[in-house]
Amino acid sequence: MDSITQAVLGAALQGAVLGRIQGRRALLYGAALATVPDLDVVIRYADPVSQMTYHRGFSHSIFVLTGLALLLAGLVNWLGRTRWPHKGYTLPRLFLAFWLVLVTHPILDAFTVYGTQLFWPLQSTPLSWAAVFIIDPLYTVPLLAAVLYTALKGVNAKALRFISLALLFSTAYLGFGLAGRMAAEQRFQAALDQQGVAVTHLRAVPMAFNSLVWRVLAKTPDGDYYEGISSMFDREPPEMQRLPLNLDVAEGIKAAPLLQRLRWFTDDWLRYDRIGDALVVTDLRMGIPGNYTFRFNMAHRDSQGHWVAVTPSRWVGAGAGSMFDSHDLALIWRRILDQQPPLPLAVWTTRYLGLAPEPGR
Repeated sequence: MDSITQAVLGAALQGAVLGRIQGRRALLYGAALATVPDLDVVIRYADPVSQMTYHRGFSHSIFVLTGLALLLAGLVNWLGRTRWPHKGYTLPRLFLAFWLVLVTHPILDAFTVYGTQLFWPLQSTPLSWAAVFIIDPLYTVPLLAAVLYTALKGVNAKALRFISLALLFSTAYLGFGLAGRMAAEQRFQAALDQQGVAVTHLRAVPMAFNSLVWRVLAKTPDGDYYEGISSMFDREPPEMQRLPLNLDVAEGIKAAPLLQRLRWFTDDWLRYDRIGDALVVTDLRMGIPGNYTFRFNMAHRDSQGHWVAVTPSRWVGAGAGSMFDSHDLALIWRRILDQQPPLPLAVWTTRYLGLAPEPGR
């Protein structure tokens, strides 16, 4: 999730557990501590694929963060006994506060689509539960309101009740997002079954800034994929289009270590495109149809016309900022309640990828 959300979640948790002891400072300490896992962004890597796939790694491991929480709790407990004996610090209470603040950061990240290595150094596919978008005001605003109220009024019984209710709501909202994702997948699967389309893998991801309208992806056995849109308010089958993954394009570089790492990190939700003399690899999980957040130039043609892996670079036009197009966002938000007219999937694909899609069936 975004840094503001992580900070207010940490502030709320430390305020709930240590607010009676630390007062308003608990909010500040919790907000600061909650940002610690994201300090891995200061590490510079040689290429954007490494930057993407090593982020949310060791610093997001529940094993590493549990050890850090224990270390911090021991340190503060020792300082409390030697310098602030009147505070009433206890090791179990300190550990609980620090552990909750630290560990909920990667757990919340795992509820987004990006991918979080929650059990690093185990090399399982990064967790990506895709229950909420990386920025979701309905999740963040109640926590922010509770933290601001407590900062203004002080840590009293009413403020702690407010924080508790905000934490309860935010947790329930994650459950709502998971249920919405599963419902979107079921609707899409039913639409494909009705058309007699067999698929091997299917997953839904939330669209921008909400958990009500979903983008759904489904792979076919012959190397294509379906991409469509489904809202929890739909009464008709979701709109969709069939597109090629172009798996044959990657044959020449499939052994490249960075491509293998990208396939592992994304659970192989990748598309390959020949664009001029470049081989562009797209992470299909994030963005809107045709306009994806992460695209990489990973190979070029040699003099014999063969693909040769190169140090990856960002493909021009890709990036997180691409999801903030006001016109596209307006269409997405309208689509939450109104299924007609459908979203212009083919238009987006042609505009952003420069490729003509195969008509949906």
